[in-house]
Amino acid sequence: MELYELRQNLAADQEKLTALGESLDLPAKEEEIRCLDDATMEPDFWSDQKKAQGVIRKRNGLKDIVDSYESLKEQYDGLAETAAVLKDDFDEELMEMAEEEYAGASKGMEEFEIKVLLSHEYDSSNAILELHPGAGGTESCDWAGMLYRMYTRYAERKGYKVTVLDYQPGEEAGIKSVTMLVEGDKAYGYLKGEKGVHRLVRISPFDAGARRHTSFASLDVMPQFNDEIEIEIKPEDLIVETKRASGAGGQHINKTDSAIRMVHKPTGIVATCQSERSQIQNREKALQILKSRLYQLEIEEQEKKIRELKGEQSANEWGSQIRSYVLHPYTMVKDVRTGQETSQAQSVLDGDLDDFIFAYLKSQVA
Repeated sequence: MELYELRQNLAADQEKLTALGESLDLPAKEEEIRCLDDATMEPDFWSDQKKAQGVIRKRNGLKDIVDSYESLKEQYDGLAETAAVLKDDFDEELMEMAEEEYAGASKGMEEFEIKVLLSHEYDSSNAILELHPGAGGTESCDWAGMLYRMYTRYAERKGYKVTVLDYQPGEEAGIKSVTMLVEGDKAYGYLKGEKGVHRLVRISPFDAGARRHTSFASLDVMPQFNDEIEIEIKPEDLIVETKRASGAGGQHINKTDSAIRMVHKPTGIVATCQSERSQIQNREKALQILKSRLYQLEIEEQEKKIRELKGEQSANEWGSQIRSYVLHPYTMVKDVRTGQETSQAQSVLDGDLDDFIFAYLKSQVA
C-alpha cells in the first residue's frame, strides 16, 4: 500500500466512523448508561431478578457500543498522526507498522458496523426458526430438510445452542415442518434477514428420469419472547388442542398425548410444541412461541411505519423469495436482495452463511 492510498483510506474510514457515531447519538447513550448505573445502586435492585438482569444486559450492550466507538476513534486518530509524520519524513519500517495497524483497525471497523446494525433491543434475543416446504411434495420436503441442516450447522459454527421444539417428518424424505429455538448472543439479529422463501434448482434424486427440479421452502424467524416485554393474551382468544407427539421425540412422548397446538383466534397464528415430556411444559413453550410470533408482528409493524415515514418502498416484503441455490447445471448461491453470490454452494449448505448475513445487514444501513 502506498502512503497516498493509506491516507485516503484513513480519511474515508474516519468519515464513516464519525457518521456512525452521529447516528448512534452517543451522548444520549452515555447518559442512559449513567442512569442505568444509578439504578443498579438502588437497595432493592436485585429484588426482581429478571428485571435486574434485563437492566444489566441493556447497560452492558450500550457500554459495548460506546467503548468500541471510543477505541476505534483512538486507533484512527493515532494512525492519522502516524500518516502525517510519514508524509513529512517517510520511513519504510514505520510505514509497515502503519499498514499492520490499519489492517487491524479496518477489521475493527467491520465488527463495529455489525454491532451498530445489531443494536436494536430485540436483536440481542434468541431466535425461533420455523421451516415449511412449498408445493412439490417430496422434493420440497427434502429441500426443507436440507435447510434445517444448513441452519443447524450455522448455529454450531457460531457456538449457539439449538433445541427442536416441534418436528413433523416428511412422508418419504425431509420434513413437513420444524420449529427450533436457537440460543446465543444476538442470534435473532444475525438470523432475522434469513426470513423468506429459499429456492433450490437441482437434478432430483427422487426422479427416475434424472430431470432438473425447482423446489421452494419458507423460513420464518422471530425473536424469542422476553418476559420483560408485556404481551397480553386473553384466555378466550386461545384454542388449545392436545395431540400425540410425532418424530424423533423419544419413547415417552410418543406414547402420550403430550404435544400442544395453540391457535390465536384474533390473528390466526398457530404455535405447536412437542419437545418436552409433559403436557404442561409443552403448553408453556407453545405459549412462549405464540407470544414471540405476536412480538414479531409488532416489530414488523413498527418497521413498516418507519419505512412509510422515510418514504421507502421495499421490493422484498416478508415471505418473498430471498435466495436461490443452484446445483445444476452449475453451482451458484445468490441472494436476490443484495447480489451477494458464491459458487461454493456446498460450503453454504454446510452452514457457511456469514458473507450472506453480513451483506444483508450492511444493506440495511439507512
